[in-house]
Amino acid sequence: MRVCVIGTGYVGLVTGACLAHIGHDVICVDNNEEKVKLMKSGQSPIFEPGLSEIMQAAIKAEKIHFTTDIAAGVAHGEVLFIAVGTPPLPTGESDTRYVEAVARGIGENLNGGYKVIVNKSTVPIGSGDWVRMIVLDGIAERQKTLVPAGRVPIEPKLPENLPQFDVVSNPEFLREGSAVYDTFNPDRIVLGGNSQKAIALMKELYTPIVERQYAADKFLPPVPVLSTDLSSAEMIKYAANAFLATKISFINEVANICDRVGADVTQVAKGIGLDSRIGNKFLNAGIGWGGSCFPKDVSALIHTAEDYGYEAQIMKAAVSVNERQRLIALEKLQQVLKILKGKTVGLLGLTFKPDTDDMRDAPALNLIEQLNRLGAKVKAYDPIVSQTGLRHGLTGVLVETDAERLADGCDALVLVTEWQQFSSLEYAKMAKLMNHPVMIDGRNFLDPETMINAGFQYVGVGR
Repeated sequence: MRVCVIGTGYVGLVTGACLAHIGHDVICVDNNEEKVKLMKSGQSPIFEPGLSEIMQAAIKAEKIHFTTDIAAGVAHGEVLFIAVGTPPLPTGESDTRYVEAVARGIGENLNGGYKVIVNKSTVPIGSGDWVRMIVLDGIAERQKTLVPAGRVPIEPKLPENLPQFDVVSNPEFLREGSAVYDTFNPDRIVLGGNSQKAIALMKELYTPIVERQYAADKFLPPVPVLSTDLSSAEMIKYAANAFLATKISFINEVANICDRVGADVTQVAKGIGLDSRIGNKFLNAGIGWGGSCFPKDVSALIHTAEDYGYEAQIMKAAVSVNERQRLIALEKLQQVLKILKGKTVGLLGLTFKPDTDDMRDAPALNLIEQLNRLGAKVKAYDPIVSQTGLRHGLTGVLVETDAERLADGCDALVLVTEWQQFSSLEYAKMAKLMNHPVMIDGRNFLDPETMINAGFQYVGVGR
């Protein structure tokens, strides 16, 4: 099938590359010329395991192309994905101006042939109908520009032979650092829409994935495909992220109680996770959640509830717990070192999670800000940030090139991001380089006994 993906962030680029990999003809559109030039050369503008290899193979097979020309993309695609960002506004609402611009651009370039316009961006509930309205506005605006010279209509009008299209909501459930894997091995595919023709076309698009032709385990049953109305599909995305964020905040509250009563939250999490009604995922206590999805999606759902006269108290509590949890490492540093002014603290990890270069709403940023405020010198080492030099927006921190340089002269280390590499560092050597060998394990990632044997004073979260 012919596919157009507009927007090449994490979701758009991964979606486009993976659809090309399974045999579809894909055009990816982005308004950033430098970014398009980079992608044409086979280089990914983001760090995502496996993505560059898939891109390069698809380019070689001529299954994917990159352009800044939205008209070319719209003309090419039977299925048009809107995959631009919807960052949070200060109010907690989602900023939908990029979605609006793309929808209008689609309308202005929509010609003959039936199209399915797919909301892949995480958009406010009710956006399916709104996108349809904006597309129609774009069509009307185009008609206005086609009026012969000397004739000015009172208002833009839709053509009698209106281009045929339907809008579908197809929320993404990709984890940064595992996005390629998640695309080929989804738990479910959600399709929201009011047109059976559009839903059928989307099912055809995803058939190779549904049938697990590219899955890690090809013998699993087919991927469940859930067809819903537009609003329900949009709500599923928000509800899923809100639930997972709440689950993390819950175990962090349990960890804080464990700290006070002498229990070990890792054992508690294992014990409750064995209950099939609870499950063991997202029960890792630590310094809280961040990134581009959980914070904005939970805030957006809280704001939507308020728009309709409801106070989402559990979700507000999850956000409140998370804000406090981000400073738990700071409290533990103060308990061990007492005064932080004049001390040097090293952070192991900067990105909000491992296997990504994403610093959006990363807990490390809060720690850096507060440590600076208290007069501490802050150093950091991150396998990706240190290697690539992507340090935009990082102030008040010295980024070191390796873990031993980080440890040298530090009064304490804080493990912020659970990169797998951090499980096998030469901690005994690092401890000898430090003024005070203290390890605050902000993710309960390290083995306490191993760290103690390496010479560290080990402090976990809820342990």
